[in-house]
Amino acid sequence: MPKIIGRSLEEHRREVRSRVFDVLRGQLYERGFDAITLAGVAAEAGLGRTAMYNHFPDKESLLVAFVEDEATRYVERLTAAVGKADTPVEKLSTFVRLQLRVLAEYHLPPGTALASALAPAAYRRISAHADPITGQLREILAEGVPDEDPDVLIPMITAALGSRQVVDVPPERLDDAIEGAVRFVLRAVGMSENP
Repeated sequence: MPKIIGRSLEEHRREVRSRVFDVLRGQLYERGFDAITLAGVAAEAGLGRTAMYNHFPDKESLLVAFVEDEATRYVERLTAAVGKADTPVEKLSTFVRLQLRVLAEYHLPPGTALASALAPAAYRRISAHADPITGQLREILAEGVPDEDPDVLIPMITAALGSRQVVDVPPERLDDAIEGAVRFVLRAVGMSENP
């Protein structure tokens, strides 16, 4: 019988997921998705292979659960940060900064690379987590530039913020790169930094 971590089954599940996701995060950045195995993740997380398979039946399920967990926490963080801003300019600036900080911190393969690594149904599940983020951006734009079509602006902004080249700079230049991107996006949508 496998050892239960924590005081309850629910606590055990959370702890196992946390350990596995920490290991997966590291392995994704070091090796990439294709080189990851469930057995390798289990071993590094200190779990038996059977225990790992009880939680995640295959590598794709593991990635989907990981991205869902990361996305849920990010949406909460984004909502709280944007909620503290008063003006549309502050809200959009906060949105851009956080998007780029997260891009700088995480190295999951973007859009099409991830799509090719997963079955279509799994990719759709992961993509659905972008909906609240897009919704947040849509609200900001509706308030800040109500005469512009958000269906035109949103893909342009997300394309600009999805470029790794913006954040793939030496650490001492990251803040300046992000602030340059904030100014660019504000100008692109017609919002003034100085009300």
